[in-house]
Amino acid sequence: MLNLFPEEKIVLNLPDAVFEYYPNFFSKEKADELYKILYDKTPWQHDTITVYGKNHLQPRLTALYGNEGKPYKYSNIIMNPHSWNPTLIHIKELVEEKANHSFTTVLLNLYRNEKDSNGWHADNEKELGRDPIIASISLGEERTFQLKHNSNLGAKQNLILKHGSLILMKEGSQIHYKHQIPKATNFKKPRINLTFRTIL
Repeated sequence: MLNLFPEEKIVLNLPDAVFEYYPNFFSKEKADELYKILYDKTPWQHDTITVYGKNHLQPRLTALYGNEGKPYKYSNIIMNPHSWNPTLIHIKELVEEKANHSFTTVLLNLYRNEKDSNGWHADNEKELGRDPIIASISLGEERTFQLKHNSNLGAKQNLILKHGSLILMKEGSQIHYKHQIPKATNFKKPRINLTFRTIL
């Protein structure tokens, strides 16, 4: 059967790292279906994080799924994973095929509105290893994803993450870059983000 909508792959023109963006990884119909299941069925939690010695409620809701016995720690939070469910296994297998990489864990983030965000950071926790590969799925409202190099001030990019898209952050991405989802100035409906990672 002729594929009238071949999958598009965009390699970001950034030095010292590999970023691959697939804006149509899922069709709109499939992305709509996955968004509804995950929004309704995920046991979202609202944790307190410590930033520069002060405690704050995270500006988003989260949930962790993964292999048994693989907790994940960041910003003084220790999250113990729920067991994989069929929906997440299905997504995980498709992402692993595209990334040519196996993942043990997925962190789900629910950005409820334009006020929810995720500040500048790298996914460089020690349990992820020195140069981790991170795969990020976006479902729901489009949001701006920002990248900046740690030392090269000219190496930066803003990317609108589409409903049903995948971005692969590969070699060098967590060593040389930070990324964030900033607050928006206009009204935003909810967005679900799934970040797959490998805990060693």
